[in-house]
Amino acid sequence: MTRPQPVETRIHVGQGEHVVAATPDALLTTILGSCVAACIWDPQSRVGGMNHIVLPDAPDADLQRASAGVNAMELLINGILRAGGARDRLQAKLFGGARMIAGLSDVGARNAEFARGFLEREGIPCLSASLGGTQGRRVQFWPFTGRARQLLIEGSHVPQEEIVPPRLPAAPGNDIELF
Repeated sequence: MTRPQPVETRIHVGQGEHVVAATPDALLTTILGSCVAACIWDPQSRVGGMNHIVLPDAPDADLQRASAGVNAMELLINGILRAGGARDRLQAKLFGGARMIAGLSDVGARNAEFARGFLEREGIPCLSASLGGTQGRRVQFWPFTGRARQLLIEGSHVPQEEIVPPRLPAAPGNDIELF
C-alpha cells in the first residue's frame, strides 16, 4: 500500500523579503550568496519564518531598509510574535554569508557577523549555522518543525580574474570598488 505524500506549499523568500508561516505544509526557500537568511521559529506554537538579509546596514534614506540587518530581523521576529510565537521560546538557524568574489570587500562576512551578533544581543539561541565559504547555498526551511536543509551550489564562486575588466589609468582620487 502506498501512503500519499503530503503536499508542500513552497514559498520563495527573495532578497529583502521575509515570510512567516504556521502550517505543517509550508516550505520556505531561498538562494543565498553573500546574503544571510535567518530561520527563526517557536517550537511550541509551531510558527516561524525566514528572512533574506542583503546588507548588515543601510543609510537612513535607503528605500530598501527592510533588506538590511536590524530591520530585516525585527520584521521577521515581530511577524512571528503576531502569528502567536513567544519571544522567550524563539530559536534560530543561520545560512549564507559566502565570499562570492575574491578581491572585493567581504560583504558576506559582515552579514554573518551581524546576524550572529544580533541573535546573541537579543538572547535568541542559534542552534546551528552554515556561514562563510565561497559557495552559494539553496536553503529550505519548514517553520512548523524548525527543520532546515541546505544544498551548496557548485560553481557559484566567481574568481576575481574572471570579472575584472582590463585596467585603465586611474584618475587621481577616483578609486571605486564595483560589486
